[in-house]
Amino acid sequence: MKTENPGVQFVAITAENAGQRIDNFLRTQLKGVPKSMVYRIVRKGEVRVNKKRVKPEYKLEEGDEVRIPPVRVAERDDEAVSPKLAKVASLADAILYEDEALLVMNKPSGTAVHGGSGLTFGVIEGLRALRPEARFLELVHRLDRDTSGILLVAKKRSALRSLHEQLREKGMQKDYLALVRGNWPSHLKVVQAPLLKNILQSGERVVRVSSEGKASETRFKVEERFEFATLVKASPVTGRTHQIRVHTLHAGHPIAFDDRYGERDFDSQLASTGLKRLFLHAAALTFTHPGTGEVMRVEAPLDDGLKQCLNKLRQLKA
Repeated sequence: MKTENPGVQFVAITAENAGQRIDNFLRTQLKGVPKSMVYRIVRKGEVRVNKKRVKPEYKLEEGDEVRIPPVRVAERDDEAVSPKLAKVASLADAILYEDEALLVMNKPSGTAVHGGSGLTFGVIEGLRALRPEARFLELVHRLDRDTSGILLVAKKRSALRSLHEQLREKGMQKDYLALVRGNWPSHLKVVQAPLLKNILQSGERVVRVSSEGKASETRFKVEERFEFATLVKASPVTGRTHQIRVHTLHAGHPIAFDDRYGERDFDSQLASTGLKRLFLHAAALTFTHPGTGEVMRVEAPLDDGLKQCLNKLRQLKA
């Protein structure tokens, strides 16, 4: 075990951090500190803004001076993310686009977007280890651990605010590729089915279609047909947990190798293709650049495993 005990910090709030809640600001400043401890030091008055006590929901203003107390954090030596780890180094090769405001990467399947639930490594922790000089790196949105493809990361607080607004206002278009069971009907272009999320005792999230759920919509387009499967483009209008996976299941065409919502017989049919992972890939993202105002479209190529699967299916079709 090692113990970190930094001294008191005084941080001047710039326009970049203005408008942010004090609790969220502290979580970016105190990496690795549990959320419960952040709230505790705020409630006890150990955190001061302009020498006054504040509540966790206080919104910072430009020119505020924040006193951050020394926080004692014990952490295991072997849990620190090293920039030399092969996983971290591989993230550098996955970056598709980067500038001073944002970074776009092609997340590999099997890697979580952030640590937690027993995981010490995630994409965002890896990026921070890869870029120790970066003052700000935050996820704009998330992808399921087994889903590959485009992941957007903000490098500035102002960029994060702008991109989050685009998500809220549905100004960002995400296009996924999914391999589904059977012959997807050409006329089935939209699935509208409310989704209800349940958290099991194990912490696992399971989503189902329910009239008590939140309104959800996904648009579909057939990209390619095979003997017993269809490659579809799925464009979610809303952004619910597991939305595409549950909507394809609801339509009667579950996604290949979906360990939660899939079908084993379909997966067995695909054994000869060598596929061993969920065939869901965030293939393209269209958004407005928060700095330049330019409309950008970034595309992420399929990995070798997904390409091989499609090629094998084409051979069966021929």
